[in-house]
Amino acid sequence: MRITVTVDGTAYTDEVEPRLLLVHYLRDRLGKVGTVIGCDTGNCGACTVHLNGHSVKSCSVLAVQADGGDVLTVEGLSRDGTLHPVQQAFRDNHALQCGYCTPGMIMQTLDLLAEEPDPDERAVRLGLEGNLCRCTGYQNIVSAVQDAAQRLRGGGTAETPTADAPKTDTAQGGVR
Repeated sequence: MRITVTVDGTAYTDEVEPRLLLVHYLRDRLGKVGTVIGCDTGNCGACTVHLNGHSVKSCSVLAVQADGGDVLTVEGLSRDGTLHPVQQAFRDNHALQCGYCTPGMIMQTLDLLAEEPDPDERAVRLGLEGNLCRCTGYQNIVSAVQDAAQRLRGGGTAETPTADAPKTDTAQGGVR
C-alpha cells in the first residue's frame, strides 16, 4: 500500500506492507530511532508519538492508519538546537535513569499538559499511567512534568511544534 505521512514536518510517500507497525516504519524506514520499542504490546508506552496531535503507542498503530496524518516524534520537538521546554525540564530534573522510557514519557507529557496545564502530583501520575519506568524514577519524572508545566505556562501554551510547510524527503523515505 502507498502511504503519505508527514513526520516531524517532512512529508514522506512510501510503499508499505499493510501489517507494518508505525513504530517499525518510523525506526526502520525513516531512522527515527528516538521512538523506542519496549514491549510491542502497548503496555509500556516507550514508543509513544503524536498522531494528528494526540499521543498514541506506535506499536499499536499500523503505518497505513497514519496515511494522510501528521506524526510528531521526540526528535521533532527541538528547534534550531534548542530543546523543547518539556525536554529541558526532563533534563534539568534528572527525570531519567536508563533513559529508555524517556521519549515516550516526554511525548505523553505533551498530551497531558495540553489537557491539564497545571497538574498536581496525582494528575501527573494518572496522566502518565500508561507509560512505565522500569528504573522506578517516577518522582523525578513527576517533578519534571510539573516544571515543564510551569515553563509552558510562563511562555504560552503546551502546544506541540508544527511545521511551517511540509518538506518532501526523497533521500530518506521518499517515494519508493
